[in-house]
Amino acid sequence: MKVELSNLPNIDCDKFKVPSVDRFSLTQEVERPVKILLLYGSLRTRSYSRLVIEESARLLQAMGAETKIFDPSGLPQPDTEDETHEKVRELRELMMWSEGQVWCSPERHGSITGIMKSQIDWIPLSLGGVRPTQGKTLAVMQVCGGSQSFNVVNQMRILGRWMRMLTIPNQSSVAKAFLEFEEDGRMKPSPYYNRIVDVLEELVKFTLLTRNNKAYLVDRYSERVESADEVSRRVNQKQI
Repeated sequence: MKVELSNLPNIDCDKFKVPSVDRFSLTQEVERPVKILLLYGSLRTRSYSRLVIEESARLLQAMGAETKIFDPSGLPQPDTEDETHEKVRELRELMMWSEGQVWCSPERHGSITGIMKSQIDWIPLSLGGVRPTQGKTLAVMQVCGGSQSFNVVNQMRILGRWMRMLTIPNQSSVAKAFLEFEEDGRMKPSPYYNRIVDVLEELVKFTLLTRNNKAYLVDRYSERVESADEVSRRVNQKQI
């Protein structure tokens, strides 16, 4: 039973839109590879989260994706520098460039590392009133020093939702990561490796499915009602 807008006095009729399949783009950009940014959460010389990310980049390239890995070395703690810092500019430019992302962090004290959280915290909530990450796809992974855990991937799912990203259903958690890599840094064959392949394959599929429709998928009534200036002022408060 359809409800008439006249029965919804709080609605701005000029800004209200009925979702429709006709608004979706059904054509795909066959020639252009998906653009995937990969982030890792450790600065150790033998960082297992970095090794997972490097292996993931190889797999994504084999799937036809274009990849870029951000090196967090030299990235300042949030609020200790401003957005003109070269590493902050590099990270934000990569965020804007990407269509999808992979985040991989070790688990430290039951949580993501400070290195991982700092990267996410440097992502601005708004550029012109719109989150620069909204509508982008996200895959989450973690490496564990002991038995398998899902604390980190669960926390990164919350962060991805906060950043208005489309986090795919699949995820990866590598237990006892120190046993899963050769001396040269390449990952050994295992069910953990196969799960990473599954996750990345799913990420590419979701990115292909959504990238032409991102603007429509994240088009929101509340933001249509507010002007861009009003949204920008609300989400970029100087003092919290």
